[in-house]
Amino acid sequence: MTIAHLRTEVRAPATGVTETPLVEMRDLVKVFPIKAGVLQRTMAEVRAVDGVNLRIHRGEALGLVGESGCGKTTVGRLLLRLIDPTAGQILFEGEDIAKLSGHDLRPYRRRAQIIFQDPYASLDPRSAIGDSIGDGLRIHGMSDAKQRRARVARMMDLVGLQPYQARRYPHEFSGGQRQRIGIARALILEPDLVVCDEPVSALDVSIQAQVLNLLRSLQKELGLTYLFIAHNMGVVEHISDRVAVMYLGRVAEQSTRETMYRDPRHPYTQALMSAIPIADPEMRRKRVILRGDVPSPVNPPSGCNFHPRCWLREQLDEPAICASDVPQLREIGEGHRAACHFTEEARQGPGPVA
Repeated sequence: MTIAHLRTEVRAPATGVTETPLVEMRDLVKVFPIKAGVLQRTMAEVRAVDGVNLRIHRGEALGLVGESGCGKTTVGRLLLRLIDPTAGQILFEGEDIAKLSGHDLRPYRRRAQIIFQDPYASLDPRSAIGDSIGDGLRIHGMSDAKQRRARVARMMDLVGLQPYQARRYPHEFSGGQRQRIGIARALILEPDLVVCDEPVSALDVSIQAQVLNLLRSLQKELGLTYLFIAHNMGVVEHISDRVAVMYLGRVAEQSTRETMYRDPRHPYTQALMSAIPIADPEMRRKRVILRGDVPSPVNPPSGCNFHPRCWLREQLDEPAICASDVPQLREIGEGHRAACHFTEEARQGPGPVA
């Protein structure tokens, strides 16, 4: 089965990454109110996303990485308009989809899909997987029943499932197979953008590699654009063209994959890098153990939101600017930006040692 047999529109796959962004997020903010009392008054606010600026170019995979609770998944759901932004713009091919609603969003729904983290919870246990995969075609009025079954069969074959399994139910499959079902469901509408929300974190390590290789292969052959959300820097390195690191609702650093893993310039990024195992028994990595937990987004720290846990600030005798001024995400190299007041000092941070 070839990719060409699957495609039903005259639309050639992308031939590499383009310079024009497919998606651009400008000053994106999402605030969740905390309500209490009989009258449900707003008592506090959670700033889950706090002024994020990101570009995703057509044909590339942008890795979005950070600890749990830093706002990665919220960015993905905002991008898909599963939730509404509090402020900012989401430009898709130049059109601000943050202003769209109802019927106007329907064309965008077809062009942007998601692969969920939990492959079992995201499937209806009462529906055969063939029906789940083909639901998008039915909802968007594409093809009759016979054509839908044929397209579902071809898509299942494409992701490594047997077409006869379409009559089976989710509980009859392994975790890796269920994630392949989720991938097939996301791709059945031939989207341009796919948000991968930690798609391998619930899988065994050996199955993770299979699914990552499948996603990479599908991206190249179908010309897909990925926002790949993860907390594992090793996984992100395998699949991403560029990487953005988030901390407490803000982007701490972003760069190409090669630059990020060769020369990380934010202390938080360096701490994440130090947790990646080295596949060489003769090498060891200088670990950076961050103190405490991620601060509450209800009451984030002043200045740099990483400063209460920053190992570099301790080494520099705790300069006052870290607690008073918010660092801007500034250019420190070609395509390399970091939000730290002391990026030059951070260059001497921890790394592999003999």
